Parts: sequence; C-alpha cells; structure tokens
Amino acid sequence: MSRFTVHLVAAARPNLMKVAPLWWALKDEAWCRPLLVHTGQHSDAAMVGDIMAELGLPEPHIPLGIAAGSHGETIGRTIEAYDRVLAAAPPDLVVVVGDVHATLAAAIAAMHHRVRLAHLEAGLRSGDRTMPEEMNRILTDHAADILWTTETAADANLLREGIDPAHIERVGDITIDTLEVMRPAIAAHPGPDAFGVAPGGYGVVTLHRPANVDQPRTLAALLAALGEVARDLPLLFPLHPRTRRRLDEAGLALPPGVRALPPLGYVAFLALVSRAAVVITDSGGVQEETSHLGIPCVTLRPTTERPATIVAGTNRLADAASLAAAVRAPRPRHPPRHDGHARFRVAAAIRRLAGPFSSPAGQAAAPVPRTAP
Repeated sequence: MSRFTVHLVAAARPNLMKVAPLWWALKDEAWCRPLLVHTGQHSDAAMVGDIMAELGLPEPHIPLGIAAGSHGETIGRTIEAYDRVLAAAPPDLVVVVGDVHATLAAAIAAMHHRVRLAHLEAGLRSGDRTMPEEMNRILTDHAADILWTTETAADANLLREGIDPAHIERVGDITIDTLEVMRPAIAAHPGPDAFGVAPGGYGVVTLHRPANVDQPRTLAALLAALGEVARDLPLLFPLHPRTRRRLDEAGLALPPGVRALPPLGYVAFLALVSRAAVVITDSGGVQEETSHLGIPCVTLRPTTERPATIVAGTNRLADAASLAAAVRAPRPRHPPRHDGHARFRVAAAIRRLAGPFSSPAGQAAAPVPRTAP
C-alpha cells in the first residue's frame, strides 16, 4: 500500500527542535512516509549536524544546499530549489515550522504547486513588522491550509486576521516535547561544571537578531550593558556565527566577565540554561524553554511573539539601558503551560488528513486531548 508522504522542512538550528518530535512520532507509522527536507540555511556541524545526531534525526532525505544570504537571495534561491523538488515528486503534505526565510520560501513553493501546506507554530505575533521574522510568520500563515498553534493568543491573532477557524488547531508548543524527551540527557550533562562555574552562579546570553547585532553602535551598547551585569554575575555567551562576524567586523570585544563560547549542541546548551541564574536572549524559543524550566529570562527586544511569558512574569523585555535592572528583578515561578504531547496531536491531525492511507497501526502512542491546554 502506498503511504502518505509528508515533507518536514527545516532550515536553521531552531527548526530542528521543532521537526524532531514530529519525526519521532511519524517515522515508524506504517501509513506515513516522513521525509526530512533541509534547505541549508545553517549547515555546519556546530549549528546543525551535531544537533541532528543528538536528536536522532536522519541525514536529510532532500538537502537543498541553499546557504544563508540576504533576505532576497535566501528566499528566492530556496523557492527555486524546492520548486524543482515539488515538480518532480510532490508530497501529500508539506509541514513548515517557525519563521525563518526558508519557511516562507517553502510555503510559497508549496502554494504554487497546490500541495497542502501546514504551518507549525502558526499565529505567533510580536506586532513589530520591521522584523523579517514577523513578516515571514504572517505571510506563511496566510499561505497555509492548516495552522497548528501553540496557545490561545495565537488562535486569536489568526481569527483577527480573517483566517477560517476550521483551519486552526491548537496543538501546544512542540519545542517543549523536545525538552521533555531530552531531559535525562540534559540532567546527565555536566553543564556549568564543564566551564568552571557553579550552578545558579552565572547567566547565559544569546544574541543573533539583526536589530541587535548588525549595527555596531547598538551592539556596543548591549555589550556595555552585559558588562555591567557581569560585574556581579559571570555570563557565558555561546556566539552565533552571525554575532561573531559582526563583532569582528566592528572590532568589538566582549567585556570582562562575559565569556565567549562556541555554538553549543542542544543538550549542552539546555544543561547550561537549566542551571543558570538568568538567561539574556533575543530568541523566541529560548523564552519558552526558560519559562517552562522556571529560569528567569530577559529578552533584549521591544516586543515578543511569546506574550504569555511576559504575562506569567518569567520573562521581561529590556534594552541596553534597562538590562541590569531587568536582570535583578524577581520572577515568579509558574506551572508549565505545555504538556510535552504536542507531537502526538500533530501526528493525529496528519493521520486524519491521510484518510484511507491511515490504519489502526497509526494510532498515537499515548492518549492526548485533541486541543492543547
């Protein structure tokens, strides 16, 4: 019997943590043929290869080999490459995740070929349309046939934009599935011990957004603010390749107390985060991971597409001027908002789409509600 073919599209490092749980849920199903499509936006071992191995992902079945470039280059070349794939062998469903340029590019190619398109992490909005990621989210959502959301606020965003509610299903945050499945490995990792710092006696920094790192004056101000925090709390800073390039180009150095690290694997990074006193970031996913773990987070952005973390009090927005005060501010702990079963809800939704391809062997591995809490 032929199987229902699903393309799981990944491009950048954060995408891997979103497609991995879905790969785990689908790979052994007799009715389904999941194929990993990797566009190539991140391609080196530290950013992709090592993490794929940690997460048990296969070598990409369809590698597009499109390295990151300008917005137009990345989107245009990815559309062109994926268009050829879809013309030669269209799948039954394309699943795109998150908000990177390749997500939008794959969505456009799928829409043009009239292949059903699902967006995982649909409906997230920061309200800042100057961010490329925000426009990628909006355009992908309006191209998609199926919108899988993380929370009620995302549902409301889509409804406000005129999306048919029949196309929306709340499944929860699938990145938390990855965190929960990998918790034993994270707990077993030496984490801060590997870097000579004590649990709870350091902070973790991640910065890579263009608005923070592309302008030397902005980056210099953030470095000075990090230096102020580091007078009282040492900071470990795994450097994104983009951030390292911008530091080198601007001739900027990290201040005393801020220690540069190479990009870390998923387990090593979460082992640091889970035992930190605070995390300072401009990442979307890290805001959710820290909130789930109960680790205080400061987000160096004026807005966030994860407003529930602000409402819960586990996350605060800041800029260079307010960073030190935001780090010192107390944070309440709150119960996790996600149950780690999003992958089963997504797999069940795909099984409903598969219809006659499906079989009793395709039942979810655990009973979970159709709608996430």
